[in-house]
Amino acid sequence: MTSMADPAAMFTERNRSYVRFVRSVLYPQGLRSYFLRSPRLRTGLRVLDAGCGTGILTLALHEACLRRGVPPVALDAFDLTPAMLDRFRETLAARVINGIATTQADVLHLEALPPSWTGYDLIVSASMMEYLPRPSLPDALAGLKARLNPGGSLVLFITRRNWLMNLMIGRWWESNLYDAGEIEGAFQRAGFSRVVFGSFPGFFRYLALWGYIVEAEA
Repeated sequence: MTSMADPAAMFTERNRSYVRFVRSVLYPQGLRSYFLRSPRLRTGLRVLDAGCGTGILTLALHEACLRRGVPPVALDAFDLTPAMLDRFRETLAARVINGIATTQADVLHLEALPPSWTGYDLIVSASMMEYLPRPSLPDALAGLKARLNPGGSLVLFITRRNWLMNLMIGRWWESNLYDAGEIEGAFQRAGFSRVVFGSFPGFFRYLALWGYIVEAEA
């Protein structure tokens, strides 16, 4: 079994399984539903998806923006794993979606991003921070915070610690799990001024069994 110390290798091997898994629980639809109701979407946003993987979160946010008539000025996305990025780029080409920029980068080494990838109004991240060494979580959050505009927001979707997720995610997907206090503490150490926990709307409330939505202000 691939070691959790090498998430890029694991997701290179299992990227198709990952896509099937998240689709089976309607995770993409849940993300889209959240953003369709989010007050953070407005005209002219600069948005970054940190750890975009196969593009599930980026595409959900993109579709929500189009449905609400508030297309972003910039929608950038990076991930550590080339195989995940390749799959994302294939999806963009197949759907003829333009205007989404992608690159390979590590959230703990953001200096590798293009110089223009800063000054964001909104940074989003889903199911990626769990694969960092636990002590590195505040550093990753602080690095993303430095790329936000004053008053910008970071919305994080992250796996919660409970017995079900320990079986489904912690063991099979070799992921760290967090409780609310650990997450809030990491955001505070990263220098965020306000941290609240959001929720999936309506039908998708069952996704709360999986994880937290953390809404933080720079």
